Formats: sequence, structure tokens, C-alpha cells
Amino acid sequence: MNVILKHIWRYPIKSHGREELLEVYLSKNATLPYDRCWAVAHKDSKADNDSWTDCVNFSRGAKAPKLMAINASLDISNEQVTLSHPELENIVLHPENNSDELINWVSPLMPSNRSQSERVVRVAGRGMTDTDYPSVSINSISSHQAVENKLGHHLDSRRWRGNLWFEGGKPWEEFDWVGKTIVIGDCEIEIQEPIQRCLATTANPETGDRDIDTLSALKTLGHQDFGVYGRIVKSSKVEIGDRVSVL
Repeated sequence: MNVILKHIWRYPIKSHGREELLEVYLSKNATLPYDRCWAVAHKDSKADNDSWTDCVNFSRGAKAPKLMAINASLDISNEQVTLSHPELENIVLHPENNSDELINWVSPLMPSNRSQSERVVRVAGRGMTDTDYPSVSINSISSHQAVENKLGHHLDSRRWRGNLWFEGGKPWEEFDWVGKTIVIGDCEIEIQEPIQRCLATTANPETGDRDIDTLSALKTLGHQDFGVYGRIVKSSKVEIGDRVSVL
């Protein structure tokens, strides 16, 4: 199997920006460092800083598509995040210490008929991923191209908001990895389940406008899934170009 790690993405604030990395250290039973480290809870949310909470408690791209066009850059030394959006001025802030600034900055992107952003949540020791266990999301470029072929035109892969992207192999073979362990460099990841997709993927990552019905394209293939969730079982650094194999 000639498969390599092609991209690494981190999302410091859940649904509020993305940044690409060249390498990262993945620790056993943990999320990717600083991935979904902070999350923005809305006024009807039951989220707190004590434990993981389901995604419905947060402002996110499925309900506020304009969020999908945010880019982020995290300075780990001071936890300052630089955020940019095509419709807003850039801003630099600490998501917890400057939570009011963050909520004010993002407010023009929030639909008026949705529960508005209210506070920033951070749970010690793990990112606020969409799984109740610490996970990384793993996506296939071949599967992405299969969706493009269904649609008949280019599709920006950033719609899928995955952590690790691999190149090579057959479309959808990652679904066959469920229950198996993959190796990236020296890191081992147990594949847990497919990722069922939502309306967030219908929004253009450049503009935040909903412009492509990705969900209907997936349904023509017999499912609404793209990518898989994995649990890290052996710690190691991974970097672009590492080989991917199945144990």
C-alpha cells in the first residue's frame, strides 16, 4: 500500500478557523495538540469547563456557515490566536482571556435566527472534538476526488475539516479500516468509526457561502459519511510524507 500523510490540520477554536501544520506530536489517548482546544458556547448551551459536551452546544458551521471561512494561526508560547475572515479585519487574541473580543468579532457572521455566541469553553486535557472520546479525524484524498467526480467539478477539501489527510490507495478504503490499527510513521491509531457529515460541508471555505450540496453527493454513494475517527494508541511525532500502513 503506497500511502503517505499529505496534510495535517489543526482547529484551535472549534468551528472558528483552521491552520495547516508540517508536523505534530500525537499522544496516546489524546486529541491532536490544541485541536478544538476552545469552543464557543451559545446562549442555549449546557456546556461548561468540566467535561466534554456534544457539538449542538456550540456555535458551528452547520448552523452558521460564514464561520467556515475563518483562518487561524496559533502561537503556542502564549496561546494567542490570529483570526482572519474575508469580511472582517484580522484580530489577535487569547480565546479565554479575551472571550468578549472573540464573540464581538464573530457576531457579524452569526445568523440572527440562531442562538448567539455567549462564552468560551475549555476542558482541561482534551479538545472538544465531535466524539465523546479523544479522537483525530482521518480523511482520504482519493475519497475526496470521488466526491468531486460525482459533482463534476472542483471541491475544496477544507470543507471536511479533517486533521490528517492521506494520499494514495482506493476511494473509501478507510471505511474498511474501522476496527483496525493504522501506523503513521511510528504513531499507531485505532480506527473507531466513520464520520457522518453535516451541513457545514456545504459551505465554501473561501467565502462561507453555502454553494454545493455535498450531502446529496454522498447519499448517491449510499451513505452520508466522509473520513473516519481514530484513537491514538501509540504516541509519536508525525510529519508530512510519513508512510501510512495498516497493521
